[in-house]
Amino acid sequence: MEIRVLKYFLTVAREESITKGAEILHITQPTLSRQLMQLEEELRVQLFIRGKNKIILTDEGMLLRRRAEEIVDLVGRTEKEFDEHDNLIGGEIFIGAGETNAMHTLADLIKEFNKEYPQVKYNLYSGNADDIKERIDKGLIDIGLLTEPVNIEKYDFIRLPNKEAWGVLMQKDSPLAKNEYIKPENLINMPIINTRRSIVQNEIENWFGAYYEKLNIIATYNLIYNAAIMVEEGLGYAICFEKLVNINDETNLCFRPLYPKLETGAVIVWKKHQVFSTATAKFIKEIMNALKA
Repeated sequence: MEIRVLKYFLTVAREESITKGAEILHITQPTLSRQLMQLEEELRVQLFIRGKNKIILTDEGMLLRRRAEEIVDLVGRTEKEFDEHDNLIGGEIFIGAGETNAMHTLADLIKEFNKEYPQVKYNLYSGNADDIKERIDKGLIDIGLLTEPVNIEKYDFIRLPNKEAWGVLMQKDSPLAKNEYIKPENLINMPIINTRRSIVQNEIENWFGAYYEKLNIIATYNLIYNAAIMVEEGLGYAICFEKLVNINDETNLCFRPLYPKLETGAVIVWKKHQVFSTATAKFIKEIMNALKA
């Protein structure tokens, strides 16, 4: 498979039309059709169902789309890394971060590094720890900011001093809003929106103890923003970190911490034995020096 043809395929998949794809790519429609047919022959699968008004990806086509996006992204990153100059550090650093207040620490590190190396650009991907680790393993992300608990045996890491406090996000007029903090028994039979990560669910289950079996978990989430909207619309109570949702006089939301207190740490990780670009290697060194100090 040629990278050029994969880019053709992605353009057609995005536009859902060979005609529109050919216009964007500035090639003729017969040429584009021939390239796609050769790609199907090479892979020995049908990638498209060609309808009257648009094309639809087959299951094999959707799989190739995911893989092609990763391949094209990785090739682009590699080309940019080799474009760096010896005397002027530039290029891109690819960072994955979970929803955590520790992002303030990482942002400060980026700000200081940017003062010394203004040519470096930062590509930020947001997701939970499982998403970020998967992208690190595939070489799509250089550095990850992860919240614990998380398995980091495959990575070099440095632990941040930050601690995240768990609690419950709720409407200001909810029955539990009058409480100073939330105990396990307070949430029995309440509609709960819980984190999706199984390893974190285990931590929360341990905190609840015997009460966990009595919870009414109606939904799970991987990022808190949309879960907060569900809370605001009155769908339930979200178990989440403090300080991640904007709470002010204009919102109908409030946060109450758990009691006994439940806290989570954060780590910055990168793949062991990885050969990084000059910019990324220097940034990792700056992170280690700053946090160890």
